[in-house]
Parts: sequence; C-alpha cells; structure tokens
Amino acid sequence: MSDFHQTGVITTLHRLGKPNLDQLEKELEETLLYRPIALVLPCLYSELEGEALPRIVDELAQVRYLREIVVGLGRAGEEEFRRARTFFAGLPQAPLLIWNDGPRIQALYRELEERGISAGPDGKGRSAWMMFGYVLARGQSDVIALHDCDVLTYHRELLARLCYPVANPRLAFEFAKGYYSRVTDRLHGRAVRLLVVPLIRALQRILDQQPFLTYLDSFRYPLAGEFAMVADLARVNRIPWDWGLEVGVLAQVYRNCAVGRVCQVDLADTYEHKHQDLSATDPTKGLTRMAVDITKSILRTLAEEGTVLSDGLLKTLPITYIRTARDMLSRYQNDAYINRLVYDQHQEGQAVEAFARAIQSAIEGFLADPLGVPLIPNWNRVLAAIPDFLTRLREAVDADNA
Repeated sequence: MSDFHQTGVITTLHRLGKPNLDQLEKELEETLLYRPIALVLPCLYSELEGEALPRIVDELAQVRYLREIVVGLGRAGEEEFRRARTFFAGLPQAPLLIWNDGPRIQALYRELEERGISAGPDGKGRSAWMMFGYVLARGQSDVIALHDCDVLTYHRELLARLCYPVANPRLAFEFAKGYYSRVTDRLHGRAVRLLVVPLIRALQRILDQQPFLTYLDSFRYPLAGEFAMVADLARVNRIPWDWGLEVGVLAQVYRNCAVGRVCQVDLADTYEHKHQDLSATDPTKGLTRMAVDITKSILRTLAEEGTVLSDGLLKTLPITYIRTARDMLSRYQNDAYINRLVYDQHQEGQAVEAFARAIQSAIEGFLADPLGVPLIPNWNRVLAAIPDFLTRLREAVDADNA
C-alpha cells in the first residue's frame, strides 16, 4: 500500500485502495476517439525467446484502447524479422515492426550520418527515437507510451495506469513517468538507490538550490523505463542514445514542458525485470557504464542550465557522493531489517565504491569534451534538413511489413 504524501515539485499519483483496472480501461476506451494512444516497444530479438515478452503479448491482447503498437526490433536478421512479425501478429492492434537492422532503415541511418545529424549507434535510445518518428509520420496518435519488454511481472494494469494521466484530458498532464517498488527477498534498483539519488543529493549539498536538481530529486524512480507523453514532446525532445536515456528524457521534459504538467504514477505492487551486472572493474559494461553515462548526462544538463561546474566543484563531487551514499546505506539496511529482507552490506558498499570510480571517470570525460554527451537531434531538426524524411521512414517501414 502506497502513501498519499506529495513531495518535490511534480505531482505524484499513488496506488491507493483496491485496483480499478476496469474503470481505467473503460475511460481510456472512451478517449480513443479524440485522444488516441500509441504504444512503442523497444525490443531485442532475443527477448522473443525470454520469459517476459510472451506474457506481455498475452496481456496486450486484452487491451482495447490502443490505436497502434509499434515495435522497434533490434539485433535481428531477415529470418528473425519474419519470426518476430509472426510472434506479434496475433495482437488485435496489428503491430508494425521497425526492422532497425534491415537495409531500408539502415539506409536512412546512413543518410542522417551524411547530413551531420547522426542518430547514434544501435541501442534503446535510437530505437525509441525512430519509433517516435514513425508514430509522428503516421499521424494517428496524440499520446505515446513506452515500456520495456523484459518485465517479468507485467500486467496490463501497468499500461493503463501509465497512459491514463496523459490520455485523460481532465488530468491535463503532458508527461507521466512510472515508478514502482523494486523488491523481492531483497532490495533491488542499485543504480537508483546507490547512484542517482545520492549523486543528486551530493550535488544539491554543493550547489544548494538548483531547480533542475530539485526537479530530478522529485522522481521516486528516475531510471524507470516506462513513460507516456503527448506526441508533440516526441517531436521537440532530444534524447541520449546511450545509458543516459531515462535521465536525458527527464532533462528534455524539464526544458520543454511546464513542471505543473509533469507527474509520476505508481504502476504496480511488484516489478521484476533482468538485473545488470555491476562490472566494477570494467567501465564499458553493466551498471558501471550506466553510471558513467548517467553522470555525464546530469553534468551536461546542469551546464546547459548555466551552472558553473568549476574544477573545485568537480573535485569535491566524488567525495561528497561517497559520504552521502554511505549515509544512505544505513537507511537501506534498517529498512531491509524491519521487513526481514536479505541485505549484504559488503556488496552494497562495493557498489558505492564502483559508482564513485564511475563518477570520477565521468567527470574526466566531461572535462575532456563537455559537448561530447551524445544527444540525438529532435525531429524538427531532422525535418529542417530533410523535409521528406518522415514520409520516407513511413514508406520504408510499411514496405518491410508488407
């Protein structure tokens, strides 16, 4: 049971009382005529053979309020693409697949490179960006929702609660971020608990009242992969193609949307998906790479907001982070004990130390190239350079799905 407390500068929509899925879905079906919804799913071919995605497809088969489903398929050859089309064909929404490795889409990526507006390398960020573009090209949906395809505990109530704040005009939100509790027999969500939250609060201690940090600290799970937004935001937002995607999306929403139109919504009692390795000794993999990319994204956004990131500040940050994170470890330990959860104090401490090294690495990378944090151009920029690009994107996807 969630509390009803409102903290920070954004609205929190809690999960209170008994589930009301039937009512939510009924209202969403009523909005379909004047505020249609598109669901975009970034997906690797390997996920078709996992435990989560078949369950997700079974749940989506019961959803009646979606105008369209677009799947961004990655790491798939021609035969895998055919199998994926068959896999999704049973859904009543007749999903369309973007074959990111196919010759037609690859040709479009090469053209962007040649025009100096690169969409970056293969990854979730690029796949999401291309799906947003395809939804814009079709022009059939006013709301776009995104969630991952590795959610082992998926239930269609998650999607209804995610879409409702943006799709229902009575709530008047333009962006909704999902959150949930990452708990089994132990606390999960290390990247949020042990990196993002203490990093933000360390920066707040150094910089005092910085509006963007206050905004970020308002989110209960800033790295959640689930969000919904009005289609116009998909047109103007720039997003990172690397592991900084979730934080980068929040930064762009902060820039392009009034804070009063942003909310977070409790999606589920339980949420379980695949866990990343820490990779403490290899900054190019796992949570350590994620920590580097996230830290760079936050530092770049602060610089864009006019914050002076002095040499002294950046030298102080890793030390302040360590102190802040260690203080929080005792909180998590006590929370685990009262709930009779497994808590490995040594592993938690190792994660904090690895994240501190990642923060130092991110600072060095930021100082070496402050403009080097990868952001994909927004769709308005693409259309200014190549006016018919969305038309050709739609033609390419439609040809692949013919």
